[in-house]
Amino acid sequence: MLTRRSILLALAGGLAGGPAALAAPRFRLYARCLPDYLAALARQAYQRREAALALLKTAGDIRARQQWVRTTLWQLIGGEPERTPLLVHQTGEFAREGYRVELLVYESRPGVRIPANLYVPIGARPPFPAVLFQMGHSLNGKAKDTYQKACQALARLGYVVLAFDPFGQGERTYYKVGDADEEHSRLGRQLLLTGDSATRLQLWDAVRSLDVLWDSPLVDRARIASMGQSGGATLTMLLGAVDPRLACAVVSCGNTENFACDGFNSPGSTDDAEQNFIGSGPLGFDRWDLLYPLAPKPLLILVSERDSFGTYSPSYLQSGTEELEKLRRAYALLGAADRLEWGTTALPHALAPELRLQSYRFLERWLHGSTGAVSEPPVQPEQDAVLVAGVKPGLPPAKPVSPGLLDAGALRALLGLGSAPPATLNVLARDRALGCDVETCEVASAPGVFLPAYVFNPPQAVPLRSALLLLDPAGRTRHWREGDLCQNLAAAGHLVCAFDVRGIGDLTPELGRGSSAYNASHASEEAYAWASLILGHPLLAQRVEDILAISSAVRGRVGGELPLVIAASGHMTMPSLCAAALDSGLAVAYLASGLVSWASLLAGDSYTEPFSSFLPGVLTRTDLPFIARLIAPRRVVLAGSVDANGQPVEPGLVHGLYGDSVEVRPTADWTENTLSGLTAGRQGR
Repeated sequence: MLTRRSILLALAGGLAGGPAALAAPRFRLYARCLPDYLAALARQAYQRREAALALLKTAGDIRARQQWVRTTLWQLIGGEPERTPLLVHQTGEFAREGYRVELLVYESRPGVRIPANLYVPIGARPPFPAVLFQMGHSLNGKAKDTYQKACQALARLGYVVLAFDPFGQGERTYYKVGDADEEHSRLGRQLLLTGDSATRLQLWDAVRSLDVLWDSPLVDRARIASMGQSGGATLTMLLGAVDPRLACAVVSCGNTENFACDGFNSPGSTDDAEQNFIGSGPLGFDRWDLLYPLAPKPLLILVSERDSFGTYSPSYLQSGTEELEKLRRAYALLGAADRLEWGTTALPHALAPELRLQSYRFLERWLHGSTGAVSEPPVQPEQDAVLVAGVKPGLPPAKPVSPGLLDAGALRALLGLGSAPPATLNVLARDRALGCDVETCEVASAPGVFLPAYVFNPPQAVPLRSALLLLDPAGRTRHWREGDLCQNLAAAGHLVCAFDVRGIGDLTPELGRGSSAYNASHASEEAYAWASLILGHPLLAQRVEDILAISSAVRGRVGGELPLVIAASGHMTMPSLCAAALDSGLAVAYLASGLVSWASLLAGDSYTEPFSSFLPGVLTRTDLPFIARLIAPRRVVLAGSVDANGQPVEPGLVHGLYGDSVEVRPTADWTENTLSGLTAGRQGR
């Protein structure tokens, strides 16, 4: 008989057992798999770069590193463009006390027209020292009030100043989306497909703008600086890395946070397109490397301490101060330790008066030879319309592409995939369901990456007809309930494996550390796609790797005689198509509502296809219709293919792209009858 005393004793005995008396958890924290995987890649990149910097022991070593940075940067971003005529012409002019402003237009490349304002001192004789002023991500570009104040003040202090609109800002605002970052990245994503980059576009505009100053009779060529705030500071870093004509530079609140840093906080310091160096991680190349080629010339780095939790990631200051000391050693080896300066403000991310004053003091010292106190002359920003030079925004010319057929080995190399050992289904739990049994499993895919899956097994009395791998963007739990797709298919004789790949379902990454505002905005699939590209393993390729692991594990369960089918929808169709091209054991690929081609992403000014589907340089090699041909004579069904904006593509057009290597269906049917009949034989288009 149970008494109050016996119940209390029983409870006390259970508690006395402590943690050992509790069952160990069967499931890992899947939300950490992708962040930890990228953190491991970042750690390797950090160690690789640290080892290279440790070898810098002489001035000759520094000079060799500087040349390596220049060469590597151009290689990473698509190559140095050809210098073409600038075609500078003046569209207007106005004068103010102490200076005048010329409204200029010039071409960085044929057809790429840049509007600019040239501030010229009045009351002194040329040649003058000059400053190329580079804009942060202000939608009104060169007309932003704090940038105007700096330009006006510098002109009144005796400098010629050239302020120009980068692509996506000011007069070059093209997409009209209300966000300068997206203005840059919308084009930047497309450029990557063709082997180009937003970095190359923005950097070359800066190089050619420096050419304008260099060619001006008003300018003393020996005294030209670049100064920028935020994204303009990052562009100043880029310019200093490749152009030796700068006499000094001011980097104010730039993205000076290394991506491969100690204490990497996934997905890292991803930013808009031109600030993300694709493939830099495996080379041990990072943002602070951009500053080495400027040495031993004077360099001022200004930071907002609040940026470590207000604009950039929590590693911003830690990474910056650590890297500053390494750069100091390089300056010291070149006999110029006093030419590297670091200044801070506790105020938020902006070219605030304190940072402007520090910039003026620095420029006065190194371009005017003055070490006296500096104050800001009277300044008064103009209305935006006054500064308009008259440029209609347009897109830069696209690089030519020639996609074609490649073999499976070349596709594997394009994706950066190596060989992998056979995978296995690790069963964690078994449950009974309506008409089937369900196993909760996981499959090891990559170091530290485990793919959660549900395996729905048909009743023993029902003959096994096929094995279906179901991949839905909503994750493995999309169709598990009673009377839903997975259980119905299992009851009909199909072993069904519904699984997650990196970035979806239970593998959706957790939020990182630090400011919630920063981490919430960087918890997106896009940020993880950028991080993966920077670290050398595209998210698309990671997902192909995951699908191949699941395919291997299920094949190990059912054997090689049973037809193995992959059915995917939405943006999961692209990695599934690639996996089917690489895995001859997949008998059928059913792809519903998938993107019709990578080329379609270049067809217009807008697209909704997730960035995880983008692969750098892919259109210089191949496209989805060519990959589909690698699967023949195995069966590929394209159901309800869509364009870059998710709109249906007419079946005749799809067939025209793919030919007879695929079966084309007009609608993306995702029902039991359709999926159950995939192994019954090929249907007409």
